[in-house]
Amino acid sequence: MSHTHDRAISVEALARVEGEGAMHVRVTDGVVERVELEIYEPPRFFEALLRGRSYLEPPDITARICGICPVAYQFSAARAIESLCGVEIPDGIAQLRRLLYCGEWIESHVLHIFLLHAPDFLGYQGAIEMASDHRELVETALRLRKAGNTLLEVVGGRAIHPINVRIGGFHRAPTRAELDALVDELSWCRDAAADAARLIAGFEFPHLEIEPTYVALRPEPGSGPSGATDYPIDAGRIVSTTGLDIPVEDWPEHFHEEQMSHSTALHGRMRDGGVYLVGPAARFNLNADRLPPASAELAAEVGLVAPVTNPFRSILVRAVELHYAVDEALRLIAAYEPPEVPAVPVTPVAGVGHGATEAPRGILYHRYELSDDGTITAATIVPPTSQNQPAIEADLAAFVQDHLHLDDDDLQWRCEQAIRNYDPCISCSTHFLDLTVERR
Repeated sequence: MSHTHDRAISVEALARVEGEGAMHVRVTDGVVERVELEIYEPPRFFEALLRGRSYLEPPDITARICGICPVAYQFSAARAIESLCGVEIPDGIAQLRRLLYCGEWIESHVLHIFLLHAPDFLGYQGAIEMASDHRELVETALRLRKAGNTLLEVVGGRAIHPINVRIGGFHRAPTRAELDALVDELSWCRDAAADAARLIAGFEFPHLEIEPTYVALRPEPGSGPSGATDYPIDAGRIVSTTGLDIPVEDWPEHFHEEQMSHSTALHGRMRDGGVYLVGPAARFNLNADRLPPASAELAAEVGLVAPVTNPFRSILVRAVELHYAVDEALRLIAAYEPPEVPAVPVTPVAGVGHGATEAPRGILYHRYELSDDGTITAATIVPPTSQNQPAIEADLAAFVQDHLHLDDDDLQWRCEQAIRNYDPCISCSTHFLDLTVERR
């Protein structure tokens, strides 16, 4: 296609993301008029499936929303219901939950960093092609991901849709010996994660500076399990770079979702209409001071300094978070003492409960209404990708405007890479993107 001022680009299938979607761009007189990230994967109605079910069932039901980050769904649901029912989770169970969440961060970040996003920076169509020239890198990725999955299996019962999580705790607590058996491999993983961050720091990052409102959890010091660092994983207040600082139960007063005609996924916005962004860059920008010394030193070594405003550098944030998750898992294992009981009783209470945790892709918010017998009468689940979708579209508009000199094939490649910055999980809220650009 010639480089005219009027142009239309359509990408029908975006590779190396989770789910299915398309992108359409319209350019008129050299100005980007419209960018739409279309999610056409059919909605699966999990919120409706939860209505009429027992308050004990959400961890098992919501885990099926995503095979990559099921723990995030399980624990956001558990926190919502337990907070409503006034349950205090004992420290030993809380530590075990955080350990399980570390396993999810490890396997998810590794999948995205090495197999979904790194091929873009190294000039390959995918991980298979990359493996022909970088076999050792791919083998390292597979070993790292296996370690994360093994941790999920030991604590959660299995790696995909764990079955050991329940309201109030776990069905079974692992033995000390089961966790100790993971230490040697996780120690290797910690070194491998640091090496990965150093490698990624050498990538050439396309220029793109954005200024959304960044939103993340920020734990109050000492509010987590004993000895836990205060970098957000499984708890915290909702804070933003524009000064928001609220408890999770105030979420509906500040955020909402709206339907868009071009997408089956809802779009998250702030109540004042503002666009916001969740995920690794948001976490780092709002919590860099909470990283423990080893991960903070690694961040400094690779030149990662808050605020991170170029979304292409989010892969480097993920690499530092990968190192952090492994380091935190090792700390939790070293301090582990099997809890006296794997779960505490939870008696249902009529009312509304709210819960939020930091999925690998950002804040995952749950809200449940219960009747006095524990029947779920309403459920709301807000995944990270739907929250990020307006910000992704805005960033793409700026990116496309700056790269209209490229031909359609090259522009499509760059757009897909830009979308993969956010590691979108469109199944939660894509395997393929269809890009359409109209130039008129």
